[in-house]
Amino acid sequence: MIARKIKQLFIVSLLLAFNAGCDNMRFDNDPRSNFDALWKIIDENYCFFEYKQIDWDAVYRKYGARVKSDMGNYALFELMSEMLSELKDGHVNLIASHDMSRYWNWSEDYPSNFDADIQKKYLGRDYSIAGGMFYKILEDNVGYIYYGSFSNDVGDGNMSQILSQMSICKGIIIDVRNNGGGSLTNVERIASRFFNEKTLVGYISHKIGKGHNDFSDFYPKYINSHDKIRYQKPVMVLTNRSCYSATNDFVNAMKHAPNATIVGDKTGGGSGLPFSSELPNGWSVRFSASPMYDANKQHIEFGIDPDVQVSMTDSDKSKGKDTIIEKARELIQSQSASR
Repeated sequence: MIARKIKQLFIVSLLLAFNAGCDNMRFDNDPRSNFDALWKIIDENYCFFEYKQIDWDAVYRKYGARVKSDMGNYALFELMSEMLSELKDGHVNLIASHDMSRYWNWSEDYPSNFDADIQKKYLGRDYSIAGGMFYKILEDNVGYIYYGSFSNDVGDGNMSQILSQMSICKGIIIDVRNNGGGSLTNVERIASRFFNEKTLVGYISHKIGKGHNDFSDFYPKYINSHDKIRYQKPVMVLTNRSCYSATNDFVNAMKHAPNATIVGDKTGGGSGLPFSSELPNGWSVRFSASPMYDANKQHIEFGIDPDVQVSMTDSDKSKGKDTIIEKARELIQSQSASR
């Protein structure tokens, strides 16, 4: 599988680059040393400095001036978490025994465009579950699939069963709203059912040196066409700002599926393949290390625009309706009638 090959290739490359960057890193276990170790790890390995136009030296001066030799662990953790938030990256975390820092503004600063209670009404009680996918055929003969996490493995048998059952439908809706990501293998396994030929969907590169611009050449990413059951009718992929990481990658891939339309809000982004390291005091730090791009070699770190922009309305919510699902149903009916 291409996802596994990419992961293996870039983990090896990252290990080599990271080990080279650590040659001169010798830090004691005190507040200043731990702060400096964190700053240096990010400085030499984080992949979006230039794209996000972050002055990491200025960030050091801003937060480094607040480090005190007698700081306790809680205060030091809060200070370093604040520093990491300057990266504006949901893949960046500082992990200690007492807490984990996280950056949520990529979703929390925007409308949710998802109501779990309303969404459950569309599934009702007579839905089926396969590989973490909740699915049913709606009353207007539109298939509806909700997939809440790419960490839930979907087997080939699951996909074949679902698509066979929905072969009678006018089209299907794949709802990945509020899906925070997971396995890239599941991205490829699902997306391959909607492509009739091997298709270039993007690129990935990786750090090869300590400099902020020291990257490898672009490595192409393809979606292969599945050799068995593939879906040929209209497909609507529903998105919101809480589509992140692997879900962002899935949406980027489905942009190239011949019968797919992305409906809803812009995704939350998160296109950096994450990597982890450790500080002298044992705390872990996770960060984006390998950037992913679309087929035009443009960054998708800050999200992907839908083909059809739709937001949930208060009027529909008061009636127990999901504006985005209803728009997807309307589009399927229209596209089906025009075939």
